[in-house]
Amino acid sequence: MIYYASLSSTAGAPNFANPPTVIVMVGLPARGKTYMSKKLTRYLNWIGMPTKVFNVGEYRREAVKNYSSYDFFKPDNECAVKIREQCALAALRDVKSYLKDEGGQVAVFDATNTTRDRRDLILKFGSENSFKIFFIESVCDDPSVIASNIMEVKVSCPDYRDCNKTEAMLDFQRRIECYKTSYQPLDPDEYDRDLSFIKVIDVGRRFLVNRIQDHIQSKIVYYLMNIHVQPRTIYLCRHGESTDNLEGRLGSDSGLSSQGKQFSAALARFVEEQQLKDLKVFTSQLCRSIQTAEHLGIPYEQWKALNEIDAGVCEDMTYDEVKEKFPEEFALRDEDKYYYRYPAGESYQDLVQRVEPVIMELERSENVLVISHQAVMRCLLAYFLDKSADEMPYLKCPLHTVLKLTPVAYGCKVESISLNVEAVNTHRDRPERGPGTLIRRNSVTPLTSPESNIKKPRIDDLDEAPIENLPVASLALCSPPHLPLALTGQVSSLEALEILLFLDTHTLPARHPSLPKGGFALSRSKVNRTAPLVAW
Repeated sequence: MIYYASLSSTAGAPNFANPPTVIVMVGLPARGKTYMSKKLTRYLNWIGMPTKVFNVGEYRREAVKNYSSYDFFKPDNECAVKIREQCALAALRDVKSYLKDEGGQVAVFDATNTTRDRRDLILKFGSENSFKIFFIESVCDDPSVIASNIMEVKVSCPDYRDCNKTEAMLDFQRRIECYKTSYQPLDPDEYDRDLSFIKVIDVGRRFLVNRIQDHIQSKIVYYLMNIHVQPRTIYLCRHGESTDNLEGRLGSDSGLSSQGKQFSAALARFVEEQQLKDLKVFTSQLCRSIQTAEHLGIPYEQWKALNEIDAGVCEDMTYDEVKEKFPEEFALRDEDKYYYRYPAGESYQDLVQRVEPVIMELERSENVLVISHQAVMRCLLAYFLDKSADEMPYLKCPLHTVLKLTPVAYGCKVESISLNVEAVNTHRDRPERGPGTLIRRNSVTPLTSPESNIKKPRIDDLDEAPIENLPVASLALCSPPHLPLALTGQVSSLEALEILLFLDTHTLPARHPSLPKGGFALSRSKVNRTAPLVAW
């Protein structure tokens, strides 16, 4: 089978989840379901997969304003059972609306879902709406973990705002006992053997994975197998000030300035004062990052994934030079900084994909210091602080400042620590957006709507006369895992150039028999700015 991908600048965004996926949490209260739900949602949104949590407990609190006691959760309390069922159905209706009408790709249904009847209801709901269903069951019998979860999260929830901690603890433990009487765990051997699910046992000590069926499910499993709840601290900082920073130049691989060297020494003193056990240090492979780590006296790992964003043809230029030589590119980046890709370079969206393995390593590590670069640090910070794609490129990450991140129950606490070494300011504020929208020629990924946080399709618009596009011969390309793609459609000169850059850096399969012999040629007319592309 051949799949066709249009090269037109109006192409729609890639859909990672077709059909949409409903993640269904399963387990007794105080087993970390909401913790995993929120953490997983943050990760999926960060990689560009619109995801939302639907917590049935919030629906129940909305329906029943005044919680009295654990009696509400007794299985023989018929009135309360009906209320809880209606709340679950209301949440499922909102799940359907989110996935069908609001652009969502993944919905997390966060509830106990401890009975087969409830899970069968959800499976029927998924089948009727063509949603994939994936279960995550959290199993934990460690009394210390359960008690810690109750004390850290549950006693401070709205149900217990008028209770002291001892009363809240006792009531919640009795609530758990109410659920235990009807709890039916997922059965991988008989009843549930055909379902797709993962069991997370004792907060990640063991896992049981059953019938993973697609890319999203495999990413979810991989992510859950890397996270942990042990106390730790993550330190993020940029390299010391470089000589190129002093000149305001993009990219390049310059060394530290005199002030940058002072920061390197100050960072070593700071790390020593923290007295961190088994501290890991990650740097990029660029000179200024490595030089910053050399005073630490600690072995450090060099990650290519932590290198600064590739500015392509704009490398080693100042912003003023970019504005003078490439005024349209400069304006495009200001219009849409996250999705904008430098010609022959990268976008923030590309950068997120590049640093994803670093996120996994940070999640499974304990104390870590990451010495990276401004754009990379923004991507990492956006993940931990749950910032949107629209906010990410404008997060402030000043030179000679360490950000101390401490993961907490449902988020991350951040502390900014200046090491009191002067440095230039490399931050550019978000520009005011003028009327109209510039054409987006190097990205087909839609913007995130600021109102709903749901991605909407982009409609391209031109302020100038349209470019006369010419048809392109079909190209047969193979990309891992060697899925043939026939690329057909209309391309502008810039898009044709991007195709050539792609072909120049990728291994091509044997010539397709229907295409003419010869190499790719690019002929560009300065009059109509068209670029006919001739296939080999």
